[in-house]
Amino acid sequence: MTPAVLVIDVQRALCEGQFAAFEADRVIARINEVLAKARAASVPIVVIQHESQDNLFKYGTDGWMLAEGLQVLPSDIYIRKTATDSFHKTDLQAVLQASRIEELIICGLQSDFCVDTTTRRALGLGYPVILVSDAHSTTDNEVLTAAQISKHHNVTLANITSFGPRVILKLASQVQFSP
Repeated sequence: MTPAVLVIDVQRALCEGQFAAFEADRVIARINEVLAKARAASVPIVVIQHESQDNLFKYGTDGWMLAEGLQVLPSDIYIRKTATDSFHKTDLQAVLQASRIEELIICGLQSDFCVDTTTRRALGLGYPVILVSDAHSTTDNEVLTAAQISKHHNVTLANITSFGPRVILKLASQVQFSP
């Protein structure tokens, strides 16, 4: 299968300050590990950035910018989105189809919002997904810690069978690409 890596919302507003995801620096390091392997195998990398009209994710603001330390290149594919679903009202599907992508490797932020929704939509569109289980994160909520939320989404997403394609969980160290 021809893969592509989706890096979802690894932006300053979600990696620094008040809304910083749990272990954001470690998550970025794991994402960078996957990106290095993908580049070595000439696998396309799609960098997705959320934006909204509020100041936190307003296009071009500091919070909208990609996080410090995330190793992206100008040759990566960049997608701007306005919903938790990276496919919703974007050209992501067209980009994947044009490159004949058949499988997605997903990582990024936040486990319970954009990572979850994009993974479910990918399954619905027929893409098998490798969810990099240690390369997505979120923040605590009123009920669960961020670590519990991410673990919960790993288990939940890996147990969805109704679409046909499945989610396979892999640690960043286990993700491999054929050259």
